[in-house]
Amino acid sequence: MKTLYITDLDGTLLNSRDRLSLFTVKAINGLIDRGHCFSYATARSLPSASVVTAGLATDMPVAVYNGAFIRNPKTGTVLSAIGFAADEKNDVMRFLKGTGIFPLVYAFVDGLERVSWLAGSEDEGMLHYLRLRNGDRRLRSVPDISDLYDGEAFYFTCIGSRSELLPVYERFRCDARYTCTLQQELYREEYWCEIMPRKATKANAVRLLKEILQCDRVVTFGDAVNDIPMFAASDECYAVGNAVDELKGVATSIIKSNDEDGVAHWLEDHFSE
Repeated sequence: MKTLYITDLDGTLLNSRDRLSLFTVKAINGLIDRGHCFSYATARSLPSASVVTAGLATDMPVAVYNGAFIRNPKTGTVLSAIGFAADEKNDVMRFLKGTGIFPLVYAFVDGLERVSWLAGSEDEGMLHYLRLRNGDRRLRSVPDISDLYDGEAFYFTCIGSRSELLPVYERFRCDARYTCTLQQELYREEYWCEIMPRKATKANAVRLLKEILQCDRVVTFGDAVNDIPMFAASDECYAVGNAVDELKGVATSIIKSNDEDGVAHWLEDHFSE
């Protein structure tokens, strides 16, 4: 029986320094060398994920932007893409303009993948995001709000306090056209509210990866609330020790934390048995 192993990255496979330990790299590459299927599903983009997963030997498709895209990690080839319809993008735009919140807008502008933000609207949370991606060619600062929503949008990220973002979450979480998450940024004070097309979920990505790779079973690993749908689509699902209580409550079992290489140890223990 062919099993696909899929892990979240931040807070799960990556340690608290946003790095892969040498032990984790060795364990997973050993798994891949023995012919097992290993992939990841992350809220990161492929360029961002590629930086933190450098050293992993996997060339199997991966899910990025919380499942909005399935891409080949080596070539960047897009195998599946989900974007907003024009009326959906305009609906989000009108609401956010009314609240005075200026999001990061992920879109294809003139055929290029861009992350746009309104110059002068940056708070500390957004500045932290931008500093971590210094030199990223997707970044696009715009001088006027009329330019912020250019192109074919597929993802919106609002960064701020929980009280500021809660009305955004409440507006979109029950609308059948969208997937919306609200959670605190790892190791930070600010919250992120992310708005995606309805079908852009890790659960749908897991099902598609299972089909593409012709696997019979799926085993997943995660730490946050946006991993709950992925767990629901899995045959087995494991929450790392540092995971939120909501995820632990639906997990098959709890494993060691991300700083203890929980995923790698589970894989090694599983295959040694």
